[in-house]
Amino acid sequence: MNLNNFRLNLGGKEYVPIVIGGMGVNISTTELALAAERLGGIGHISDAEVMFVCDQLFGTSYTSDKRRKYADNINNADKSIVQFDLEQLAEAQKRYVSHTIGQKSGNGAVFLNCMEKLTMNNSAATLKVRMEAAMDAGIDGITLAAGLNLRSLELISEHERFRDVKLGIIISSVRALAIFLKRAVRLNRLPDYIVVEGPLAGGHLGFGPDDWQNYTLEAIVAETIEFLKKENLDIPVIPAGGIFTGTDAVEYLQMGASAVQVATRFTISREAGLPDEVKQHYFNAVDEDVEVNSASPTGYPMRMLKQSPTLQYGIKPNCEALGVLLENGGKCAYIDAYYDELKSREADGRFVVKAATCLCTGMARYDCWTCGSTVSRLKETTNRLPDGSWQIPAAEDIFMDYLLSEDHAIRRPALEKHP
Repeated sequence: MNLNNFRLNLGGKEYVPIVIGGMGVNISTTELALAAERLGGIGHISDAEVMFVCDQLFGTSYTSDKRRKYADNINNADKSIVQFDLEQLAEAQKRYVSHTIGQKSGNGAVFLNCMEKLTMNNSAATLKVRMEAAMDAGIDGITLAAGLNLRSLELISEHERFRDVKLGIIISSVRALAIFLKRAVRLNRLPDYIVVEGPLAGGHLGFGPDDWQNYTLEAIVAETIEFLKKENLDIPVIPAGGIFTGTDAVEYLQMGASAVQVATRFTISREAGLPDEVKQHYFNAVDEDVEVNSASPTGYPMRMLKQSPTLQYGIKPNCEALGVLLENGGKCAYIDAYYDELKSREADGRFVVKAATCLCTGMARYDCWTCGSTVSRLKETTNRLPDGSWQIPAAEDIFMDYLLSEDHAIRRPALEKHP
């Protein structure tokens, strides 16, 4: 049996049960999302630093305009005055989403991964703008990620597409799910799907920095399915984190899941936004290169490659241009750590900020090499080329391998011909 024997039903429409997770900044590109959509699955784009992404894709100047506006504050540790222009934020979101949705050509869907931890020094207003602008631009669904803000649904409850757009949440425990559902019931608007992300996922984890090893995705998925049955709720459950083969996926669907969300294998696809040289680092990674650290200023533990350049940052905070992680009031753990380190450094000496990293800049520069726990297996999925590098597969090759493989087999792409 393979994954093609199953279908995901969302709102009366059937999809191939493969969801490509949303990886920011612009690792989950328009092209990657559309590859999944064309094949009947679901692809995500991410709105992490959407104004910066628009500048790169469309030649807009949102980032430089914001930096110019707050130029006098660049050397100030107090970032409380640094605010996003909400009209420009909405404009950028609509531009990016419309650009993607306008190119759909298949029977699948394109969702937006909306990181609620991007508080942007105005958490409620900026989150509301991002979600409403995406709905205005025709997004098929929104996955609320990295935070599980209990007010998120209330923020968009008056929007005309509130009951039309597919809304999903990412949880890592039944306890978090139960709390969210209590608020959702009051609005008479339950989530359309639930992504259960386990401890082997890449990027931010929904566990404590010291206890993530005590959990398994299988156990959380089983507990979630049982909880929904007891509550008489028919909401699709989508496991995520560490699902490396199509057979892994089938095993979850046989448990009662409705689809799977996968990401690590797609980070190195042709369509993914990571530079090719970074993709080669992913291919060459071994288990010892992977760590779960506390470098993120969000307070969440993160899984990434130890070689990530962002872990060696000693750069000045770039909040005037970016600043998506500024808490309300303009606080950020990296700002505090940077200025503490600056005070203690030797004169004109280079230094590394160990307590936290500048995630805004790291994500924008592709210096934050987040990865799932299975990253060391990526070399099993492709071919070694004569020059020693690894062949970068197309997203379609990866998608179809998930869909059709059996017995945990992995089909490598056809070997590229080189002169």
